[in-house]
Amino acid sequence: MAYWLMKSEPESYAWAELVAEGRDWWDGVRNHQAANNMKAMKLGDRAFFYHSGKAREIVGVMEVVKEYYPDPTDPSGRFGMVDVAPVKPLETPVSLARIKADPRLGDLALVRQSRLSVAPLSERQWAALCAMGGVEP
Repeated sequence: MAYWLMKSEPESYAWAELVAEGRDWWDGVRNHQAANNMKAMKLGDRAFFYHSGKAREIVGVMEVVKEYYPDPTDPSGRFGMVDVAPVKPLETPVSLARIKADPRLGDLALVRQSRLSVAPLSERQWAALCAMGGVEP
């Protein structure tokens, strides 16, 4: 199993909407590095749902339930999407400030490449963030 962090502005698409839907697609990614990260996702991989914008915090855990396929909102046909389902909310949302303050997470893509919307996490990073959020890895 691989681990990921996926960002969405809560004004565009929020954790509560994914929970209400029960499953949804993750579309609109137009960065090649982020798209390549989505291409690498496999069924059952886990991802954090990160509210970007003003919120800047990890709020939930998702599971990849459908692997990469063409994104119909991309007129160029070069980008795709995956489907995700909510697994559980974090007991305590993990803010970007807390992440930056933790020396174990200094190499996190969220810190190093702040504009990257889909980023991989190591097992060690996943476990640390789960602990910070009050959930089991």
